[in-house]
Amino acid sequence: MNKIILPELLSPAGSPEAFEAAIDGGADAIYVGGASFNARINAQNFSDDDLASAVKLAHLYGVKVYQTINIMVHSREISELLRAAERSAAIGVDAFIISDLGAASLIHAHLPEIPLHASTQMSVHNSSGARLLADYGFSRVVPARELSKENIRSLVENNPLEVEIFIHGAMCVSHSGQCLFSSLVGGRSGNRGLCAQPCRLPYACADQRVGDKYPLSLKDMSLAGHVREIIYSGVASLKIEGRMKSPEYVRGVTKIWRRLLDEGRDATADDFEELSALFSRGGFSDGYYTQRVDRKMLGVRSEEDKKASREIDKFTKIQRKVPLDLRVNILADIPSSLTLSCNGKEVTVHGEMPQTAINAPINEDTVKKCMSKLGDTCFSLRSLDIDLDSGLMMPISHLNALRREGVAALEAAMTELPVPKVEPITQKTPKKSAHKRNVGRFYSHEQITSRAKEYFDVILLPLDKYAENPDKADGFFMPPVIFDSETEQTAKLLKKAEKSGVKYAVITNIGQTEMLKKAIPDINMIADFRFNVANDETIAFLEDLGIESTVLSTELTLPQLRDLHGAKAAVVYGRIPLMTLEKCVIKALYGERGGCEVCSQNKAEMKDRRGFVFPILREPDHRNVVLNSLPTNMSDRQKELTASGIVDRHFLFTTETPAEVDRIIEDYCKAKAPEGKVRRI
Repeated sequence: MNKIILPELLSPAGSPEAFEAAIDGGADAIYVGGASFNARINAQNFSDDDLASAVKLAHLYGVKVYQTINIMVHSREISELLRAAERSAAIGVDAFIISDLGAASLIHAHLPEIPLHASTQMSVHNSSGARLLADYGFSRVVPARELSKENIRSLVENNPLEVEIFIHGAMCVSHSGQCLFSSLVGGRSGNRGLCAQPCRLPYACADQRVGDKYPLSLKDMSLAGHVREIIYSGVASLKIEGRMKSPEYVRGVTKIWRRLLDEGRDATADDFEELSALFSRGGFSDGYYTQRVDRKMLGVRSEEDKKASREIDKFTKIQRKVPLDLRVNILADIPSSLTLSCNGKEVTVHGEMPQTAINAPINEDTVKKCMSKLGDTCFSLRSLDIDLDSGLMMPISHLNALRREGVAALEAAMTELPVPKVEPITQKTPKKSAHKRNVGRFYSHEQITSRAKEYFDVILLPLDKYAENPDKADGFFMPPVIFDSETEQTAKLLKKAEKSGVKYAVITNIGQTEMLKKAIPDINMIADFRFNVANDETIAFLEDLGIESTVLSTELTLPQLRDLHGAKAAVVYGRIPLMTLEKCVIKALYGERGGCEVCSQNKAEMKDRRGFVFPILREPDHRNVVLNSLPTNMSDRQKELTASGIVDRHFLFTTETPAEVDRIIEDYCKAKAPEGKVRRI
């Protein structure tokens, strides 16, 4: 029977102390952030010197180091990013975890031998997305946390990349990479590493007082009850979340998961009690994995939880040792030698020539005693093979010197710096030009008025609604999430759309390019703002995929929009989606029965402590999309839009009545200032 290969245990480190704690806990690999370009910019993180020391230390223990470059990158940052990546490659970082498609393309061209891992911030959640990434230098994909075990299995079986899944730690309630709440409401972008965690705050229904309801605050994930199943799933790496957590947390969670993996068993009640003491929000959830997505997933951190965490033993230093195999040769008429083997590395050093003993020949016990003195090194003696001729003498000082020289040579071999292959590159420039047009996206065909048909050059509906009413629009926009288990139903809708002679499709995820090209080869594909595009390199990358225009990130300012090129577009009106949720927030706010009734009428709303009201729409298969409380509106600033090159303009109509649609169109035709409070670009 073949021996099962355990998946890699991947631990977080937001500081050098947490890095050592991860090693001590038994991590196989550790992920860290540099001083910039990472989604936990408020962690202590690692300077270049810190990172160099950390990589050297990790490699002594046979531990890999992955660096996160998992934020939306601006064009003006590309050169700095490439220099930072080159420095990291030179100090031995084993892979980059990256979310920006353009930045990834450049790094792969510049440093072709460095593995790329697709960050969960890239929002890859199906096999078709992973298959596409395999053609662009990626070796691993980190899919959405929301995948069920069936969808994880499908992803493993139907794509060539390694699959890394989160198995413990905090969960974003929104799909990663698809949350703009902190950015558009609070001015702190999660896609730039500055999330203020508005999901942890209380909210209420629009007609109620905000009190102690936390409908967006999820318990931490823990899949510790499914260890055996995960081991046999084919997943390559198991990721613990927590770069903002303490060294004690990192060591503790890593140690427990190391134990479960090595023993090949699911967690017991005692194991879960240990995990809860380290950090808990009223327990843990495996809801996404088991498809039990319900109110039991919600949780907040109690005083009891905090008290338990304060009582954890402090981490002081690494206790972990690396097994070492030694072979000593002390033979007549040849120099003594010592061969050291550890984690696939082997070195041999030579010492003094042994002499013929006069009265006290050296024995094996003496040799063993000298070779076992590994002291403060990271090594522990696993095996010692001694080949000793009788009647020889060798001073103990010479034996100790041989051991010290051997350990130093082995450490040097294990931490030898790579010489990365560096290729010259030329940054890409988008080739296409922006389309001059107004694009109207409508949540329902009842909103499409006669005035709208006159004003908009392109009219779009959601895919499912377009499939039922193809005569009402020119095309459709894809759902924000399509798991492998949903691709068959999506394919049926695309087939119906293809028969109607559809012209346009807005794709919301990289995995949808393969679907569209297969179903409707001649369709004009538009990349949505959900791609988080903020640099020319990504625009050019999408052009090469056959994208006819790209709606830029809604987080960009007018000057940032101006600096980008190609067939760019922007959202100039509408309530921007702030979150895409698998967990139904409507039921959490309104209750099981009331929630379904409100949802069916499309009247669900959520109010924050300041009184701002956020509409909530239902996506197919019961997903929720939380919309901004304020619509973006640039009706009186169209000259500024044109000056920034924004002539391809997208309007998002979600909760508007037909009369409100006509009023918005009229305001844009007359360049009239909007009524009420609005958000500006």
